[in-house]
Amino acid sequence: MQADVGLSVAQALIRGAGICALKTAVRAEPPRLDPNAVLPKGVSVVIPSRNGKALLARLLPGVFADLRELRSQGCNSQVIVSDNGSDDGTSAFLSAEHPDCTVEAHTQPLSFAAAVNRGLARARYSHVCLLNNDMAIEPGFFAALLAAFEAIPGLFSSTAQIFLPAGLRREETGKAVMSATDPRDFPIRCELPLEGEDLSYVLYGSGGCSLYDAAKLRALGLVDEAYAPAYVEDLDLGYRAWALGWPTVFAAKARVEHQHRSTTSRYYSEEELETVLEINYLRFLARAVSSPRVFWRLWRRAIGRLRLLASDGRPAALAALKAGIEARSAPATVREDGFLALTAGKVAVFPGEGTEPALVEWCDRLHTPARGLLERHREVVLVERSAPEGAFEAALDLTRRKRG
Repeated sequence: MQADVGLSVAQALIRGAGICALKTAVRAEPPRLDPNAVLPKGVSVVIPSRNGKALLARLLPGVFADLRELRSQGCNSQVIVSDNGSDDGTSAFLSAEHPDCTVEAHTQPLSFAAAVNRGLARARYSHVCLLNNDMAIEPGFFAALLAAFEAIPGLFSSTAQIFLPAGLRREETGKAVMSATDPRDFPIRCELPLEGEDLSYVLYGSGGCSLYDAAKLRALGLVDEAYAPAYVEDLDLGYRAWALGWPTVFAAKARVEHQHRSTTSRYYSEEELETVLEINYLRFLARAVSSPRVFWRLWRRAIGRLRLLASDGRPAALAALKAGIEARSAPATVREDGFLALTAGKVAVFPGEGTEPALVEWCDRLHTPARGLLERHREVVLVERSAPEGAFEAALDLTRRKRG
């Protein structure tokens, strides 16, 4: 067993060296936004669903009620359900109960990314919300996500605050960072937001409850369908946007409850899902990271973690070490170290109530700022002294951007 692990690690490092050489030799051109392709102001909601009639019956009344509130404020909307190979009568249910839905039906199940992209092809408004069918939104959900775009220039995505049903440990929050304290931990984790924290920078928005700038999403080529059957496609999307200088933020006032894996758990075992996650993370490194230096650092760290897990007898880790990974050259116009430092869980943003300029300052440990500071300043941004190099500069730069 250990010999198999050792050989697989060596082969994975050799594959990584080849990918690094490709990224060094081939530099991709960044996409350009089409200034003439102006979309009407509004929100297109795209919901992929496989045999999720009961989940849609729970979700859609709240979605339509919240969108009606937006329309009363002059913001158009549409709801698109990507009916992903369902045989539970989903399309008939939607026609009867929600005739305002646009239904994009497929006779055979597609991957999550492919189902989402078929729905996105029908979207016609300036902003697109990707929403899982196993979410339950709270009132004001769409307004809170849209407000982030008014506050932050060049924003790519705003992502909601996620809660789990009562009694379950809150593994998802929406505040996604790349930071692992234990060498066996998965590199991406969710942190609990602090009281008053809102619009903090995160590495990516959850593909199940995020709002995107539709023009930027199309410039990126929509969701990468290489991530099959699911998982990590949203990390890929957020990372590629950051690399072009398009941020993602955590919108704490947009709240959802997630019935986690209500669809995937019906079709895949836990071991299969773990294997998909591990392989797709390596695929993300090979496809989304632009800098050869950053790629090699993250690849070596990932392979070292898989070695530990495989040595512990985790089949998913060994399968990931052996997986063939297709690479590509990814474009970047900003330093990847900068936004990785900013989204490592050591920076927090707190909207203030005052008129004085935004304050960016160091702290020993992230905390809710004193009431007096929030009353004086428009915004307070805290950066832990233990943050990776470049975090303070990146936070300061993005804070200045808000002043125009």
